[in-house]
Amino acid sequence: MKHTLRTFVAVEINSTNRSCAEELIAVLRTAPVDVKWVDVENLHLTLKFLGDVPSQEIPTVCKAVEQGAARVEPFELELRGAGAFPNAGRPRTLWLGAGGGEQEAVALHDGVESQLAKLGYRKEHRRFRPHLTLGRVRRGGIGVAELGRLVRQHADFDAGRLSVREVVVFSSQLTRNGPIYEALGRARLGT
Repeated sequence: MKHTLRTFVAVEINSTNRSCAEELIAVLRTAPVDVKWVDVENLHLTLKFLGDVPSQEIPTVCKAVEQGAARVEPFELELRGAGAFPNAGRPRTLWLGAGGGEQEAVALHDGVESQLAKLGYRKEHRRFRPHLTLGRVRRGGIGVAELGRLVRQHADFDAGRLSVREVVVFSSQLTRNGPIYEALGRARLGT
């Protein structure tokens, strides 16, 4: 039996971004809706979710991520704006979006995804939208309209800037108390 690791590629955020995201979560949490909130310490900007990867493939995955990251110069990313997928009227996934630097983040995603596609990892058909997932609505109810109103009200929420200098390949171990992330590899931008 092969040993696999649940794996994803992401950009870590800084403590200022984390504190601001925590403030936004506190506001959104006031809506009477059943939401599974992401632990603030686990917030990150996912570039690519790979799923279960055989452990012997991890070095090859890390090398591909290095090659993709090297194609993009370091940049500043502005974390800005509350939002929801599919939309604020029917919020299922709550997020904090990107402002300035969004195009560079898309280029970083595209570079990493292009290299991983060469290893057989499927490309997404949807356009990549840089965001931090804050929470997922478990059950709707009467508070969904209030949650949507709060999301729209905070569409310009400012969570500060982030210097994007590297990407991280993480493993994610699911536990009863939430996921535990472990860095498997780091890749510098523009090298």
